[in-house]
Amino acid sequence: MGELEKTYLGRLAPSPTGLLHLGHARTFWVAYRRSQAAGGWLWLRDEDLDAQRVRAEFSVAMKEDLRWLGIEWQKELRQSQRIGAYREAMERLVAAGAAYRCTCSRKDLQAAMQAPHEETDEPVYSGRCREVGSGGAFDASANYRFHVVDGERVEFVDGHAGAQSYVTGCDPHADFGDFLVWRKDGLPSYQLACVVDDAAMGITEVVRGADLLKSTARQMLLQRALGLPLPQYFHCELVRDNAGVRLAKRHDALSLRALRERGLTPADVLAMM
Repeated sequence: MGELEKTYLGRLAPSPTGLLHLGHARTFWVAYRRSQAAGGWLWLRDEDLDAQRVRAEFSVAMKEDLRWLGIEWQKELRQSQRIGAYREAMERLVAAGAAYRCTCSRKDLQAAMQAPHEETDEPVYSGRCREVGSGGAFDASANYRFHVVDGERVEFVDGHAGAQSYVTGCDPHADFGDFLVWRKDGLPSYQLACVVDDAAMGITEVVRGADLLKSTARQMLLQRALGLPLPQYFHCELVRDNAGVRLAKRHDALSLRALRERGLTPADVLAMM
């Protein structure tokens, strides 16, 4: 990396499925400022795996809007170019008995491609495919789940939210169960792609929204199973609308592009966050 070698490596990880909004801006601004404070640098990771929703114009817009806000990064990566790395990780998980085939509904599998926010988190899985789906070599045309340990407690200390603790298992009282890691159309889930990329990029701290705290527990299990380093985590408070609902790409009026077109300056937008 030469001049880019730093002890702090962070990342911005937008998905080009819509325009960036104030919630994205806040998280990415925090990531940028934390990188600056540590004397580090940032990747921009284009999370473009969801082919049904990804649009090239959104990829262009997100970079333009981030630069307009004053956020800089030093290197880029596109997930759609890394399918081989995800397959290799899956082969290791299956060989170790850490993942098994599963029959899931199309709705469940589509959800696994996206970051599971607080209102869309996948339900605790019953474990019905654990026995019938185990064994054999990895088949990229099958669906797979990660096998959690029933009753295991996953704990970590978040840089902003503090101590966190989640219980795993195929039990309605668990925080989460066996989660999807691969789809039969040959694509990884959000959880698997994240950990493989974070490790390959050398990320030392992941900055994202507080609605992804549970995802961190899932990803820590994958990191341990794959022998990957565990970065630090910093989960920002969410930006919500007047009704208290987390901002999402459906809030077009609060997209950075719409705010720019209304004549707001970067300073105006930062003051709104």
